[in-house]
Amino acid sequence: MRALVCNQYGPPDSLVIETMDTPEPGPDEVLIDVAAAGVNFPDLLIIAGEYQVKTPPPFVPGAEVAGVAAAVGSNVTHIKVGDRIMGATPGGAFAEQRVMDARLVAPVPDGMSLQQAAGFLVTYGTSYHALLQSAALQEGETLLVLGAAGGVGIAAVEIGKAMGARVIAAASSEDKLEFTRQFGADDTINYSEQSLRDEIKRLTDGNGVDVVYDPVGGELSQQALRGLAWQGRLLVVGFASGTIPEFPANLALLKEASIQGVWWGTWSAKNPALQIQNMQALAGLFADGKIKPQVTESYPLESFQEAFAAISGRRAKGKVTLTMD
Repeated sequence: MRALVCNQYGPPDSLVIETMDTPEPGPDEVLIDVAAAGVNFPDLLIIAGEYQVKTPPPFVPGAEVAGVAAAVGSNVTHIKVGDRIMGATPGGAFAEQRVMDARLVAPVPDGMSLQQAAGFLVTYGTSYHALLQSAALQEGETLLVLGAAGGVGIAAVEIGKAMGARVIAAASSEDKLEFTRQFGADDTINYSEQSLRDEIKRLTDGNGVDVVYDPVGGELSQQALRGLAWQGRLLVVGFASGTIPEFPANLALLKEASIQGVWWGTWSAKNPALQIQNMQALAGLFADGKIKPQVTESYPLESFQEAFAAISGRRAKGKVTLTMD
């Protein structure tokens, strides 16, 4: 099989496609013939050696995978050969085949393509957990989503609307904001041309927003914190801007606000029963047409540099995937 390999930390163009032996699943594992794999911003950090948890080279990156079960271990009962399945994995997705712990894979919902499934678990899993367990978002509250046109951002917009919130989508261009309106954003802010803090104040009549979903970081995080309502919650999801903000603690005190970190991968591993409930709820939202995973850019494995450029250039709207033959 072919796989995209990181032999040393560096930019995406340092990755190479290599031929490897087909892996064999153990008793509790499943072998997936990979159809597509999701490309996420953390992948850039991982191959550069800048992620919170470092993976020593050589390794195959990629955290989201979808395909068909090619073989199953003797102890696996919920998956059979030929099933369409998807999974979240701590690496190894950018390959034509992947062996995974069977507990980490799930059937692809009816009506969802394998392309969509490849960008579903991490993005929607992260956003659902963030808004439900971390923020306890309530119907009628106001949710501000930064980087709202990206993979996790657009998922947060859809899920926020499904939970009954008023959603304000913030992004860096009118094109991206129009994309968010198609998926339920009630109001929008172009933070390349407008003051995020001033627009939050204007759109909320000075009351502020109840929850901020922040995968961007940097100066926007600082402005968003100042735009929180009394007892507001700021969710720290990531740092796509490249800058980790330093929050003034006095602002959290004055607003009795909370700053909550969101790390879905670790949370789901520590809370498998709740994670299953979340996935079942998301499958229900998909079946009801309340969430519609969007793959807007898809590239063959050989064009991996273009796929990473879509993420690093922050031009992606929705999900970017790599496809295998």
